[in-house]
Amino acid sequence: MEQLIDDIKKIEHGFKYIIKAGDSLLGDKTQNHFDLAIKFLSDEAYQVRMLATYLLGQLSPKQSEALIVLETKVAGDGNWRVQEMLAKAFDYYCSSTGYEKSMPTIEKWLANKNPNVKRAVIEGLRIWTGRPYFKENPVIAIQLISKHKSNESEYLRKSVGNALRDIGKKHKDKVLNEISKWDLTDKKTLLTYQLAKGK
Repeated sequence: MEQLIDDIKKIEHGFKYIIKAGDSLLGDKTQNHFDLAIKFLSDEAYQVRMLATYLLGQLSPKQSEALIVLETKVAGDGNWRVQEMLAKAFDYYCSSTGYEKSMPTIEKWLANKNPNVKRAVIEGLRIWTGRPYFKENPVIAIQLISKHKSNESEYLRKSVGNALRDIGKKHKDKVLNEISKWDLTDKKTLLTYQLAKGK
């Protein structure tokens, strides 16, 4: 395992090798994967914390404490790469659980005060209307995302605008109908609006 950790610490780009390392660890049934993930979360190397996040995501559909750690601890990590892995982990949870069945968790995370938790949902589920349930209910997706159009976090607002722009490629009228109601005198909302419109 030490060799595996040393190897991923050398990786500077992409998720592929982290996921491969995670799958290798998950294949070892002698390990307590949750305890391992918790240990990895305190590592100084962001790559090891990404690995921890991946492991927790894989465990989350069947292990509620893994989902709690993702929401409470991983979301506080200051490294953007770890936050990208958090988004992937959350989508894995929703995909495995079922998107419609995951709605209470989606709404709970979107109500969290931490913008990283909200962003994990919005970024993780992109393209929302390519996902089961939201494919049939694009307006629900648009409304859930749009609630965060004027959040204090620019990082989150950019995710909101980009997610709406993605949906707008297939549901232009529905997105335009939503954003036409926004107060564009608010500079925060205006940024999101410009991204959503693709300008």
